[in-house]
Amino acid sequence: MRIALLTEGAKRRPKGDPLAWCDRLVRGLTDQEFEVYALCRDPQDTAERWAGRYPGVRAVYTRPLWGPAPGEHTPLRGRPLRRRFLGCYRELVATLTARPDTPETPAAPGSADLADRFANSLYGLAELAREHGGLPGALRSEPAVQALEAACRAPGAAPLLGGATVHDLLTASESLERALRPLSAPWYGETTLGGVDLCHATSGGPATLPGLLAAHFCGTPLLVTEYGVRLREHYLDGPDGQLPVRVRVLLAALHRRLATESYRAAALLTPGNGHIRRWQERCGAPRTKIRTVHPGIDAGQLAAVGEAAESGAPDADDPTLVWVGRVEPAKDLVALLHAFARIHTAVPRARLRIISGGGRADYLAQCRVLAAQLFPDEAADSRTPGESPVTFEEIGSPYVPTLADAYAAGGLVVLSSVVEGFPATLVEAMFCARATVSTDVGAVREVIGGTGLVVPPRNPTALAEACTELLHDPHRRARLGAAARARALELFTAEQNVAAFREIYLDLVAHRRPAATRTASAPFALPAEAHLPGSWRPAPGAHHGASRAPAWAREAPRQPAVVGAPAGLPLGENA
Repeated sequence: MRIALLTEGAKRRPKGDPLAWCDRLVRGLTDQEFEVYALCRDPQDTAERWAGRYPGVRAVYTRPLWGPAPGEHTPLRGRPLRRRFLGCYRELVATLTARPDTPETPAAPGSADLADRFANSLYGLAELAREHGGLPGALRSEPAVQALEAACRAPGAAPLLGGATVHDLLTASESLERALRPLSAPWYGETTLGGVDLCHATSGGPATLPGLLAAHFCGTPLLVTEYGVRLREHYLDGPDGQLPVRVRVLLAALHRRLATESYRAAALLTPGNGHIRRWQERCGAPRTKIRTVHPGIDAGQLAAVGEAAESGAPDADDPTLVWVGRVEPAKDLVALLHAFARIHTAVPRARLRIISGGGRADYLAQCRVLAAQLFPDEAADSRTPGESPVTFEEIGSPYVPTLADAYAAGGLVVLSSVVEGFPATLVEAMFCARATVSTDVGAVREVIGGTGLVVPPRNPTALAEACTELLHDPHRRARLGAAARARALELFTAEQNVAAFREIYLDLVAHRRPAATRTASAPFALPAEAHLPGSWRPAPGAHHGASRAPAWAREAPRQPAVVGAPAGLPLGENA
């Protein structure tokens, strides 16, 4: 099979780094042919760099989302083409500027709702770019800016957009052109996405756009995998944070409409956990299309730490807590330090080792100052140097050379986050047979599954009580650690992840219609009389080729919807 991996470049890569598990797919499924289609946001993110990252792929195609667009100065020639572009673009921006706090009711009797109007206008622009080119220049033209201004000032637009300035409109037009550049990519022919068996988007958001067009133009199945909610990340700390607020509102609407359309048009959605699944369902994804596939983690040396922990007796003399991760405010190390102040009072010999793998230097400095205030250097007697029970270390340092050494540094692993997606650090601790105490955020409860203690977030008292309870009971820590390791080996290994996608690939390709039956020119799909004018029906009891064909082969193919067409015309198959 030919599998197209659709992904984004490194500069604005979604959280969770999909390149890691994509690399495992390419290396693990050597019997498949992979192609990479990347949307690049960094000048250094070249096709050669992608080919070096994936030496086993069949081909690499890139589309820059920075700098001038390819063909930006190619105009749309002729008044009919310009009128066709403006019709599609007006519909598109009308769906983006619509008031978000009202139900999405049809604009007129018999017309499509906002989701259908967005899909029809999006595919209309893509068809225009495919047939005639010139879309990037048209999106930045003065008529496009005027159409955007009219949509922002329309009666049904969001109130905030009514005060858009000239600077806002010009910035929004530029941002929309960059976001819609995949519509003009030369990727939808028989030698590229039109010839692959399956498109696999490695995240939501812009990466799904080439897959949507491949499904629309070529009938290629689309698989969307999300290990982080791309829409949620855009709302919280997306790459558009430096843009004016009205531009961010428009781009947020574009991401929301794109997520809804990609969930509706995809053949299958594979969220990484139940938290992402609930987001997808809230955005309109049908439950019948969703199958949870947990991200796999390479056990490696972690499994060796877990084997050593299970083979030895529980260490009652090691009251050490370990925190591992990136130092950032979402991890709420401030609450952890306040909780450890209570733990240290109940267990004077307790220690806390904060081991980071990167993060924000300013937040790390803030945590160091707080730790120095809460835990001044203590000495056992007048001749012993003082030492703080809290230490800050980094993976790769002499005391913690590897990730496995970080988890082996203590008998209890703590997670204090207030925002979390899939907690990879908990899974790594489970591979090491470590008992865990975690805050109830994201997919933590789903991952732990009863093999650790879960407390409310932003509650240092509850966190301290749970940790103190396990520090006083080493045998319970050992039992929880053994159960956690067994659960991790059953659900979260890299081999489980690769095997799940192998099965999904085969299933989706096996249920794809043959190319000959997806077109109106399929031989013998309809009898010759069916092409005559008038309503022709076969005589009762007659045996014609059409009556023996399956139901989907006997149906006449639906034509794409025309934006602005009167009611009664059929909508496009992917609308």
